[in-house]
Amino acid sequence: MTMELEQAIRRRRMIRRFQPDAQVPHEVVARIAELALRAPSAGFSQGWDFVVLRDPAEREAFWGATTGDGPPDAWLRGVRTAPTLIVCCSDKGSYLRRYAAPDKPWQDQDEAHWPVPYWDIDTGMAAVLMLLVAVDEGLGGLFFGVETDRQGAVHGALAIPPDRTIIGVIALGYPDQQQPSGSTRSRRRRPVREVFHSGRFGTPLQD
Repeated sequence: MTMELEQAIRRRRMIRRFQPDAQVPHEVVARIAELALRAPSAGFSQGWDFVVLRDPAEREAFWGATTGDGPPDAWLRGVRTAPTLIVCCSDKGSYLRRYAAPDKPWQDQDEAHWPVPYWDIDTGMAAVLMLLVAVDEGLGGLFFGVETDRQGAVHGALAIPPDRTIIGVIALGYPDQQQPSGSTRSRRRRPVREVFHSGRFGTPLQD
């Protein structure tokens, strides 16, 4: 299925409960993967890797590495129903090496040249594309993080190289709920004129 980009953007929600027995077809995962790689990256460095977990044992390895021994809370009980997880990893070294090339300015590979970690930003852009393609395919998606003290365990469980940084995880599946989350129910969406500034900070862009 395909829909207009604006429609996909407006329909995107963070889904926290999925139909556990409705698997995401392989061809849909393949389309999500292919289009995610159309995301921009500084210097076309493409410093990203994505670990797709579809088998129950693979997903259980992830959840075992990220959760404690106590009973799961409501959030975890819902998210664990997702039949597909995509662990998003950034690769800083790819960017440092790319910008040490003859056509780039930083042959010393010093991270201090970078005003922000573009390796994380670009991987996040690819994640957004995956969430939008998921909507286009009739799926629900959720982007969530891995706690700092659990990062090493996830690296070990999924054989992720130590030089990769887990920036987050995408849960995918067919939604089992569509109602807004508590955050969106209690907080308004900031309007254009409050967020976008015209010419200088503090001058509203008229929406």
